[in-house]
Amino acid sequence: MTKAILVKSKKDIVTRISNNKGLPRKAAEAVVNEVFAEITETLADGGEISISGFGKFEVKTRPARTGINPATKETIEIPESKAPAFKASKALKEAVK
Repeated sequence: MTKAILVKSKKDIVTRISNNKGLPRKAAEAVVNEVFAEITETLADGGEISISGFGKFEVKTRPARTGINPATKETIEIPESKAPAFKASKALKEAVK
């Protein structure tokens, strides 16, 4: 038996908040956009966001390294890069089990 995979978009989240809290859709969308903007801005400035019971957003630095171009087998230098990362809290991990 195949289990259906549930995928939610930002639109789905806005709709659910609007319905559950009795907010106008535009107000719910503004709140969701503000939360995402705050997370983005904080990470772009090198900070981290810790949400109790949910998890922590942070920026991880990937060191420079040597790689191989698979098409030409030529050695290439891959520069250092930064990427957003998320570490789930114990409560979230338990809820997902």
